[in-house]
Amino acid sequence: MNRKVTMQDIADRLNISKNSVSQALSGKPGVSEETRQLVQKTADELGYDYSNSRNQKQPDKKMTRNIALIASEFAFSLKSFFGQIYLGVEKELRARGMNLFIESIDKNAQEKLSLPSLLSNHEIDGILILSHISTDYISKVIETGIPTVLIDHHEPYLEADSILTNNRFGAFRAVEHLIQLGHHDIAFSGDVDFSPSYQERYEGYLLALKKYGIKPNEHYIVANAQENQNNIKQYMDNLQSHPTAWFCVNDGLGFLVTSVLQQKGIKIPEEVSVCSFDNGQLSQISTPRITTVDIDLNYFAKKAVEQLCWRMENKEEPIQEILLPTKLIIRESTSERKS
Repeated sequence: MNRKVTMQDIADRLNISKNSVSQALSGKPGVSEETRQLVQKTADELGYDYSNSRNQKQPDKKMTRNIALIASEFAFSLKSFFGQIYLGVEKELRARGMNLFIESIDKNAQEKLSLPSLLSNHEIDGILILSHISTDYISKVIETGIPTVLIDHHEPYLEADSILTNNRFGAFRAVEHLIQLGHHDIAFSGDVDFSPSYQERYEGYLLALKKYGIKPNEHYIVANAQENQNNIKQYMDNLQSHPTAWFCVNDGLGFLVTSVLQQKGIKIPEEVSVCSFDNGQLSQISTPRITTVDIDLNYFAKKAVEQLCWRMENKEEPIQEILLPTKLIIRESTSERKS
């Protein structure tokens, strides 16, 4: 009487571990789809009895994976930017037959390092973290061992894949555009401590000035700018000389700078040019419409889901940071400097 075929027999035939065979036959994550199909094919050829499998799951029955999307309450409130990424993530996961669970993280949970309740209420296979929550909190999530991908955020101490905008090069192109229009007195506006993205855009601003041999004017650099009209107005009121162009780290600041300049009777772009970043609604409804740097948010979402699916199958591979390209959208708020 022939002995029963075991998982070890399949592992020996394919020269892989018994654990990989078990994962493939049970439908659990941890092996690639190619390996899963190869194991199932070999099991059929050898006459493996699937009822012997510890989990007693048929190999052709795929598990529906559960994905968690978490973000700070602040990030979820920025519907024009992160809201579009969320909708893109939802669409991508639905197309892959995966379930999406969402939870916002309030300030109290961050301070107490309280893990999202959905991690204990559901069997979560992968986690997407949207934008910046505290480093300690994200580290706590990563320590669960669940595959995690960060969207629009990274830190030196976070051991997780990241999907990022190429902020430096995007800002470089924007400031280069202003320089090529004849502007040398270019102001910078943005809170570089608020987000790594804003710090990187500041670095792109400095990189463009350096490339064209322009020495930064410290009086024109507002590296702690708040999205507050009074804050912007107070800064401008204290200037002894005025820049001929502004680069702002986001469209909110670009809109406020444009508004304050116009309140002062300064014509845009005839007297001052303004350029911002993100290509959000504010840059499009402003008068004049603001030259800005576009980010493809749908592509952002697609790459995040793709990376998480890859990570769930390749848990031991090195951490990856993926930079997505930007595009300069030239509108009516920038023009050649008038001598």
